[in-house]
Amino acid sequence: MSAQPVVDAVAVTDPAARRIVTVFDRCFSAPEGENTRLCGGAEEPYYRPAGAEFPYHRIEFTRDYPASALHEVAHWCVAGPARRLLPDYGYWYAPDGRTEFQQALFEQVEVQPQALEWIFARACGLRFRVSADNLESGLGPSEAFRRNIWLQARAFCREGVNGRAGLFARALAQGFARPDPFNESLYRLEQLS
Repeated sequence: MSAQPVVDAVAVTDPAARRIVTVFDRCFSAPEGENTRLCGGAEEPYYRPAGAEFPYHRIEFTRDYPASALHEVAHWCVAGPARRLLPDYGYWYAPDGRTEFQQALFEQVEVQPQALEWIFARACGLRFRVSADNLESGLGPSEAFRRNIWLQARAFCREGVNGRAGLFARALAQGFARPDPFNESLYRLEQLS
């Protein structure tokens, strides 16, 4: 994992992305709470724990793309307390051009974040697209990956999510004037084409 350049706060111009940032920061930026901010404008997404550069944790998402913001927040929601103290959560990441074996590993660790991203997208009224994140190799998302994301999203609706994910999803739904995103019937496998 290489160090990512620090992204200065930039004006997020996409209206949906701007609302997502506002909702996130309202929920999680307080120093006595999670002390975490959502920042657009990055060339590549990255998580930066608080330190000498910034007194707060930063979730940096790509440019001003709403889907990138939701996806990176989903990773933050999945990461436990120890992981949230590490740059980019201390995770392995192989860039575009992964082998079939690397792609299979990627799909295993992406099920929960992408299921949460789908719930967050539903809370915003945005379309969710499964991301295989491997365009160069021509390996799109497998049918098993799609099915596992669908099953996980429905399980999250039935069994619940952690407090951060639940707070964010419900705050998004309120901020975007959308219905409860934890209605299991909203998630159908055929939507993941």
